[in-house]
Amino acid sequence: MFSKWWHYALALIVSLGVVGTALAGLAAALIYPNLPPLEALTDYKPKLPLRVYTADGALIGEFGEERRAFIAIEKVPTYMKQAIIAAEDERFYEHGGVDTLGVLRAAVSNLVSGGAKEGASTITMQVARNFFLSNEKTLTRKLSEAMLAIKIEHSLTKDKILELYLNQIYLGQRAYGFEAAARTYFGKPMRELSLPEFAMLAGLPKAPSRYNPVVNFPRAKARQEYVLGRMRTLKFIDQATWQAAVKQKLVIRQARQQTDVSADYAAEMVRQTLFEKYGESIYSSGYKAITTLRRAQQAAADLAVWRGIADYDQRHGYRGPEKEVSLPADKADREAAIANALEDLAPVSDMLPAVVVNVSPKLIRAQLEDDTVVEITGDSLKWVANWTSGKKGRQLAPGAVVRVQATGGKPPQWRLAQLPEVEAALVALNPNNGAITALVGGFDFHRNKFNRVTQAWRQPGSSFKPFIYSAALEKGYTPATMIDNMPLTLSAEEAGGTAWEPQNYDGGTSGPVRMRTALTKSLNLVSVRILQGIGPNYARDYIRRFGFDPARHPPYLTMALGAGSVTPLQLAAAYGVFANGGFSVTPYLIDKVYDKDGRLLMEAKPQTAGGSAPRVIDPRNAWLMTDMLQDVVRYGTGARAAKLGRSDIAGKTGTTNDARDTWFAGYTPDLVAIAWMGYDQPRSLGRHETGAQSALPIWMGFMGPALKGVPQLGWTMPAGIVSVNIDPNTGTRLPDSPIGEFLGNILGTHSEGMVEHFYQEFPPPDAPPAGWNTGIDTPGDSAPTLPGPPP
Repeated sequence: MFSKWWHYALALIVSLGVVGTALAGLAAALIYPNLPPLEALTDYKPKLPLRVYTADGALIGEFGEERRAFIAIEKVPTYMKQAIIAAEDERFYEHGGVDTLGVLRAAVSNLVSGGAKEGASTITMQVARNFFLSNEKTLTRKLSEAMLAIKIEHSLTKDKILELYLNQIYLGQRAYGFEAAARTYFGKPMRELSLPEFAMLAGLPKAPSRYNPVVNFPRAKARQEYVLGRMRTLKFIDQATWQAAVKQKLVIRQARQQTDVSADYAAEMVRQTLFEKYGESIYSSGYKAITTLRRAQQAAADLAVWRGIADYDQRHGYRGPEKEVSLPADKADREAAIANALEDLAPVSDMLPAVVVNVSPKLIRAQLEDDTVVEITGDSLKWVANWTSGKKGRQLAPGAVVRVQATGGKPPQWRLAQLPEVEAALVALNPNNGAITALVGGFDFHRNKFNRVTQAWRQPGSSFKPFIYSAALEKGYTPATMIDNMPLTLSAEEAGGTAWEPQNYDGGTSGPVRMRTALTKSLNLVSVRILQGIGPNYARDYIRRFGFDPARHPPYLTMALGAGSVTPLQLAAAYGVFANGGFSVTPYLIDKVYDKDGRLLMEAKPQTAGGSAPRVIDPRNAWLMTDMLQDVVRYGTGARAAKLGRSDIAGKTGTTNDARDTWFAGYTPDLVAIAWMGYDQPRSLGRHETGAQSALPIWMGFMGPALKGVPQLGWTMPAGIVSVNIDPNTGTRLPDSPIGEFLGNILGTHSEGMVEHFYQEFPPPDAPPAGWNTGIDTPGDSAPTLPGPPP
């Protein structure tokens, strides 16, 4: 009886097998002819984003719906291939597209569970699904997938199939393919990853959202250890290698940080330019744009702007929490209230949102979104002392929503921060060819995309004076020209609307001063008189040479104090004329653009000083202006820059009326940088804020690192300039003595007076008004000669 039962059972199994095989064969006969063609695989064209890089190879931007970077199979590290095979398809190089053992295992599991809940997808089947099919879990779709996998195996090599898989599969964080995932999660290309990092990536395909190390690192770590265990079982690695890999600490790049250096404003400028030229194709064609930015300079600029804004906020005090929430006594309700309060608040720069849970004069405890509680103590509490003590009606209480910031150290130290209301910008360029080497358009691009370097038209204040002084040199003035520094009243017609009494910044006056001294000390009264002497219309026309738009500079005497409008980039190009000896060089940002195959699509053809760039001012004019602007940073309003310890720096501060804009424009022979600070909706920065106080530190914060290790060059005096010993009090020439001349040549000053520099020709064809001392009155002595405008 028992023997007969087994006969029936065996007959039933054979019958089911025959019927199943027949049905499968029938289904295959019906499905196979209708499978899609494989051109998408044989002519694989992935959607590759536009990537933007610095001149030295740092990624600064990526634009496209998908983060993707194609990598050829021969360039994939062996450990990466082995980790994927261990995690996804250990018999990949043995089966013909369908793993029969895997199918039987899945079939048993699904039969037990009562539905199609477990698959047996090979890598080839996943390629079929990713390119042609949906992710629905039905028997029809699985059969189509299997048939298509067999067709793929008949048409492509194993390595080609694996290459398609490596580049096409979705791995979370908008990353498609393992090369893009390597950069997304670890911030480096696949070739630089370690074994544990390979294993972490190989664990993602099973469930990218579930095993995302940014979202849930413990779960991702467990999956990574499973992959490493499979690699050990398959003898891809030995016991010692496995043990070391499991123990190695992983550093995961956070979601927001997708670039090598922060340059979002510059990257957006590139995107806009290429979109105008190539349209929507830039987001999927794999273009590679190389900018003129330098990684180290860009990083220094970004940090300098952030520190400048932070220092300004420190000077002006804590404004209070962003909002306040009620914290229930019940622990669960309390945690929910904190989570709700932080849910919609994204980090800005490195300022993290947090909820204060405990406050005392000596300690603030605040909880972050991930439930971490940070402590703020010591000096970090000084600037919020009024809030922690409850003075002046202010109170920082539990439930306050604030920003906190790590300040370094182990364990990390924390400070209370606040989102700034003030903005700042910095741009730097090479004056000899116009290459923009650093550009920061504001505090945080993701908070406000308005690019203050290129889009903000602001009053330049005293940083505009050098262009008026340059015009004066062409009218016959000299650095030694004596000009009155007494009070001045201007009519409404002269001032452009209402009567005006200009004043020096400190409110002081004096008798006549030399033009050099006036620029060094930024004397407003003298600057207005200079413009009055040369004529506003002449000056308005003259500033075209520097690239300024005369329409934005009305021809009134207020132009002497920078009442017109400029952008920081425009001002940088204008100062570049002084730095390079008189040439107008157009700034540029995009150096080269390549297609996905490395073919050159675009290449800049920059102008060069002394080459294709037009000469716009006399080289003697440029040298004399630089010589005077060097005094500004030696003894004048920019003297703080002396801390950089360099002798090859020239520059000018700028502060507008009511301190609505503050500037510092400075340069060396090879680098011009402009720093600006102000509010987007212009208002006063504060009573004591000046270009020297708020903009110059930003400029120094950038130039210090940018010039580190760069030899000091200076500017060679051009032909056509003579050096003369003058009386510093009158600007008149003094007779030279052999000792005085010797000391003057060494020290730049004579014992009897000081050395000043003049154009060699005299008299100028367009001299100052009669009675003005041009600094060459030398009764009974031969005068140095002075030139007029260049031919």
